[in-house]
Amino acid sequence: MGKGRSGRKDSKKVWKNRLAGMAAVALLLVAALYSADRLPVRGNGSRGPQAGINGVETRSDEAKDGNDKEKDREYGMGDRDDGRGIRIGGISSQEEWARKQLEGMSLEEKAAQLFIITPEQLTGCGQVTQAGEVTREALRQYPVGGLIYFSNNLEDAGQLKTMTGDTQKMAMEEIGIPLFLSIDEEGGDIARIGKHDGFRVAQVPSMAVIGASGDRVQAYRAGSTIGAYLHEYGLNLDFAPDADVLTNPDNTVVKTRSFGRNPQLVTEMSLAYLEGLWEQGVYGAPKHFPGHGATKGDSHEGFAYTDKTWEELEEAELKPFYAMVGNQVPFIMAGHISLPAITGGDLPCSLSGQVIQGYLRDRMGYEGIIITDALNMGAIEDHYPSGQAAVMALQAGVDMLLMPADFPSAYEAVVEGAGNGEIPLDRLDASVLRILSLKAEIRKIL
Repeated sequence: MGKGRSGRKDSKKVWKNRLAGMAAVALLLVAALYSADRLPVRGNGSRGPQAGINGVETRSDEAKDGNDKEKDREYGMGDRDDGRGIRIGGISSQEEWARKQLEGMSLEEKAAQLFIITPEQLTGCGQVTQAGEVTREALRQYPVGGLIYFSNNLEDAGQLKTMTGDTQKMAMEEIGIPLFLSIDEEGGDIARIGKHDGFRVAQVPSMAVIGASGDRVQAYRAGSTIGAYLHEYGLNLDFAPDADVLTNPDNTVVKTRSFGRNPQLVTEMSLAYLEGLWEQGVYGAPKHFPGHGATKGDSHEGFAYTDKTWEELEEAELKPFYAMVGNQVPFIMAGHISLPAITGGDLPCSLSGQVIQGYLRDRMGYEGIIITDALNMGAIEDHYPSGQAAVMALQAGVDMLLMPADFPSAYEAVVEGAGNGEIPLDRLDASVLRILSLKAEIRKIL
């Protein structure tokens, strides 16, 4: 399966071009900031490096001292001439594989690919710590896009590596499409593996501590450290980093998870963290678009909202996400926060077409995979049945659905919605193609 050290060498080859583009964009950050004093004009569909960095202040390379340049070289952010940025879908052969897979899939198989769920939701078991015939049968019935693991799924390094390896092998045998095997491993207190007694891994401090240092190298090392052990254990997707700008001093949800209050700092730290993950062959999913740092309330418990307008959000909270879009990062996680000044009510952003399709897709020009935050959180589960929430999210422009409270109901609603035209088939196919195009890269190293 290539899940151990042998897989890491091949994985690095896969990520080589991706990292080169990331490094070049970091350098373009400087030039763009001194030539632009605001974000791109609304509705222009801006793409490319400058779409994500206008309005973020930083020093020029000429102003850096020798020590800063040495740090840049240390984690690959130094001088490079490849400015292509990050491509979604990989090389043409990967795109061809993705399109061929899509053409041969049934409506039910397409719908299943949109979900990332827990092993318990997949199998119906109370606690899953291994993958056997029950998992195999469940994958036949529900060929989902991926699984997410929590502390209750973990015992020790050997157990986790065996479980993920067996699960991925079954997926390839039964479906022929690899799984996104994911986890929440940010660092600090949000570390399912790092805080688990059964594992001995290097401890990564909270992003607040790293941000306070002002040292991008520390952010890169955090991503690289986490990425290394996630890859070793067979995981390929990390729901991190937290790219929220902590603009509300009363916000406790991301208080220690955010790199800080300075948009420039959060942007630079988030990019460096992502590069660390990618260098180890692990995808990152920056969160929580359009920014949880401004909110009042906790979307885990219920509605969390900010009264800011788009223009006000563009001053701080959205700047890191413009950088992510400029790089066309593979994933962006949409939060469940509410923007009443924009949407006119409490509708969570993850369910809002005005926010997801209208702003993130059309205005910002994002082409990668948009995944919801967990759909079993209070802001969703307390107000929307699982099936309704799943359909609304897809109609809004989301590609993947994370942990609906009732997976079978959500899955059935998506199948029914796609069958009766509530979810247009071209809309469904576009999401599945994005997913398969990215999975083509994973398939190459299995």
